[in-house]
Amino acid sequence: MSYAANAKWYSENAAIMGTNIYVEVWSEDPIQGQLGVKTVLAEMERINQLMSPYIESSELSKINNIAGREALVISPEMFELLDKSIKISELTKGAFDITFASVGYLYNYKENQRPDDKTIDSLLSAINYKHIQLNAEKSSVKFLNDKVKIDLGGIAKGHAVDNAISLLERMGITNALVTAGGDTRLLGDRQGKPWIVGIRDPRNRDKQAVLLPMESSAMSTSGDYERYFEEDGQRYHHILSPKTGKSTYDVQSVSIIGPSSTYNDALSTAVFVMGLREGLGLINRIDGYDAVVMDNQRKMHYSTGLQQ
Repeated sequence: MSYAANAKWYSENAAIMGTNIYVEVWSEDPIQGQLGVKTVLAEMERINQLMSPYIESSELSKINNIAGREALVISPEMFELLDKSIKISELTKGAFDITFASVGYLYNYKENQRPDDKTIDSLLSAINYKHIQLNAEKSSVKFLNDKVKIDLGGIAKGHAVDNAISLLERMGITNALVTAGGDTRLLGDRQGKPWIVGIRDPRNRDKQAVLLPMESSAMSTSGDYERYFEEDGQRYHHILSPKTGKSTYDVQSVSIIGPSSTYNDALSTAVFVMGLREGLGLINRIDGYDAVVMDNQRKMHYSTGLQQ
């Protein structure tokens, strides 16, 4: 039986992990196409249940409740992602740090709430990835400071996208796109043409600042427009400097292009925190990764790999 005449794109949108998930797969078999879409959405929800700080029963919530007091045995998946997070913290000299949540959890962008300076100062010493103690033999985690909280918002969506793409590959799908908020990964091309992936204008939801032709690659964008509120002309957004516990303002958006959504996701956060010069300097030293940065004067900058 030949499916080629029926070959088409199967796609779906869903709100999971506090963001918009979009999946598009090409298949000659309608059952495979529909199953591919469902598999991706199910994987996103599985990771949401595991890693959301807003779900009380999640493994992440359990870690935040217990690891400050005693070592807690965690799943291999969580252990591996925490280990990756620490390595990226080391690589970025602490610009990416999942313990930012020790202060970050007190911000509520929907309710326009932020902690005062005194509260931030009292918790700042808890922001340090070196407080996370992993024990590989026991697959356990312990926090060396009881005020530590972690949040995987800067890496979990990238991890979910990578997982989704590898599940599609295992199903024999060769052309697909998976997007979770600012994280996109592409499998193959779009039927002989490249995919066109946009970087949105940080100050205009309906406008793209840059359009890039891409295939078999991935891109993650971190921007000061994702979760924020304004007060007295100041924008308070969710990308906090681990040094200050406050929003950083050197750039408006950072996009990282590279093979792994997990690393793209974390590196886009790190470069945002580091700022233009230091951030681009870092990316220029990492093989296989590139950056597009819009600074706070709305000027675009590109890593050396994209300038050639």
